[in-house]
This record gives sequence, structure tokens and C-alpha cells, in this order.
Amino acid sequence: MKSPITCHVLDTSTGRPAQGVIIKLQQYEETEGDAFLFNPIAKGETDFDGRCTDLLPPITSTETKDLLKPGLYKMIFRTKEYFDSQSVKTFYPWVEITFELSNLSEHYHIPLLISPYGFTTYRGS
Repeated sequence: MKSPITCHVLDTSTGRPAQGVIIKLQQYEETEGDAFLFNPIAKGETDFDGRCTDLLPPITSTETKDLLKPGLYKMIFRTKEYFDSQSVKTFYPWVEITFELSNLSEHYHIPLLISPYGFTTYRGS
């Protein structure tokens, strides 16, 4: 069984999966005032197919059940390191995607399409 939150990164400039992209998952913490505080809860890296399916243990795990709550989360994709490894200059050093987890029984898949000067995302299945 895989992580309840997964992602897939494709490099549209090469038409290939983006292997070795470091990913950080953060959880929003309510604070007083206007501050947005996100706490790190997991870290992973894309595999040869550009996927990260083991960011968290399966939702059936006690550790994951205690960790994940409905609310706001953010995935940070370290794209600069990936493009540096390809000897390609990039404009965006990382991509941050904030999303809302509302139903913990659902699987959340975050696809990311990257190029040195742009990116796009959507909710996957």
C-alpha cells in the first residue's frame, strides 16, 4: 500500500520523468495574526519514473493516522537542484503547492509539470 499523498514530476523540456527532485511535505498550523506557519512532516525524492509514492506510510499506519488531519498542506519541490544536476539554468528555485486535505479516506496525488521557466499542476488520481 502506498502513501496517502503521492506526486509525479515530469520535465516537459525533455519529455521525461524528473528523477531526483527533493520533496518536502508541510502541515499548516493555525497561528494568531497574519502569519502562515507550515511545519515539516515528511521528506522524499522522486524515483526513476519521477514519482514519490513513499512520502508517508500507508493511511492504515498508526503513525500516519496520528499525523494527518483535515486541513491545509504544502508540498515544496526543489526544482533548482534538479535542473542544476542537468546543467540547466532555471528561473524557479522551488515550486510550492498548497492544497487542502478534506477527506482522509481519499488518496491525494499531486502531479507537477516543470520546465526551466514554468510549471503547472492539477489534482491527479
